[in-house]
Amino acid sequence: MIWKEDVECADRAALQVLQSDHLKKLIPYIYHNCPVYKQKLEDAGVSPDSVQSIDDIKRLPFTTKEDMRDHYPYGLFSAPQEQINEIHVSSGTTGNPTLVGYTRDDLALWSDVMARVLCCAGAEPDDTIQIAYGYGLFTGGLGFHYGALEMGLRIIPTSSGQTARQLKIMQDFKPRIIGCTPSYALYMAEEAKELGIDPREGNWRIGIFGAEPWSDSIRQEIEDAWNMLATDVYGLSEIIGPGVAQECQYKDGLHIFSDVFFPEIINPETGEEVAPGEDGELVITTLTKQGIPLIRYRTRDIVSITYETCRCGRTSPRISKIKGRTDDMIVVRGINVFPSQIEHVLVGIEGTQPHYQIVVDRAAHKLDQVEVLVEVEERFFSDEIKHLTELRDTIKKEIQAVLSVGVKVTLVEPKTIERSMGKSKRIVDKRTL
Repeated sequence: MIWKEDVECADRAALQVLQSDHLKKLIPYIYHNCPVYKQKLEDAGVSPDSVQSIDDIKRLPFTTKEDMRDHYPYGLFSAPQEQINEIHVSSGTTGNPTLVGYTRDDLALWSDVMARVLCCAGAEPDDTIQIAYGYGLFTGGLGFHYGALEMGLRIIPTSSGQTARQLKIMQDFKPRIIGCTPSYALYMAEEAKELGIDPREGNWRIGIFGAEPWSDSIRQEIEDAWNMLATDVYGLSEIIGPGVAQECQYKDGLHIFSDVFFPEIINPETGEEVAPGEDGELVITTLTKQGIPLIRYRTRDIVSITYETCRCGRTSPRISKIKGRTDDMIVVRGINVFPSQIEHVLVGIEGTQPHYQIVVDRAAHKLDQVEVLVEVEERFFSDEIKHLTELRDTIKKEIQAVLSVGVKVTLVEPKTIERSMGKSKRIVDKRTL
């Protein structure tokens, strides 16, 4: 079993010594090998030998996705191209994509942290895992694959899609672990029922779900549907892919592997650190990467952090589930709106399905209009119209109470909203801004 007790259960002082050692080596490395970072450090008044402790990290400049796009493709690389063994590219829809590259040592690091993810979720070396994340330029599938190889699991690399085949493989080969997006797990539960398969009689007992924000309410939907432990994995391509943090069986925050990924939580407006337990933007420094190490990378994910020891025995910092993003929030009439707020309302109302979409539009010279499409159980469409109206009015009232913004609610039949094999699309913004 991959169990790094020396770092995952280390006291905070010992961990800070290790982090400081890594940072002292990282800054001269990127200063002398990446012209973009050399200029950023000089602009910040930081010389390569002036960083002596992890506490000095606050003196370093932030890195953003815009930095990666502006210097596309290789501007932020610190390793020469001949040392890059693998490249992944994000699926951005505007501007240049973000490009990440891995040296041989980076791939070994990725394999290691993903094996730690699997171990943290409860995998055992003789387990079989069904990997239903996409393979290819997306980092999900290969990240899980490398970690499963490192841990010695039997791998079924199904990739995403072909749902009927996924379900047959589950029945025939009986893997105990499934990795996919949470929205796809719910979609497969729907398809299983249509095929006459009772999801609760399936063979998956551990689910490792990520690549999109999801709430504890959605977790409950998945666990009830599949009779499994549903855990959250966190990562992003710019940092390494999946493998930055993972929940243990207690599901009380995601253990971030801070011996190699140093976390900070900042006020996204001021850049100042917030106190443990307070919500802020997650910032990560990759302490040991070679290909494209990043310092103080602003993830745009809103989380909180705790440094208290977990019931599992790990002392590593734990971040909360993602509570929103600083970029995919929508601003409606001056109010910040996160999809997770609407999701929280919907899962608490009986009769709704865990599938919704938020449509924002603006007529000429008029205020923003928000429409929330919500799937509800089929019985409401065969019942008296007053029951449908009552449900719609309840949803509308609850959403407006949370958002302080008036919304239009449209109830639709099951499977009306388009499903996704990858990340679900929660927001459609039709405004010309």
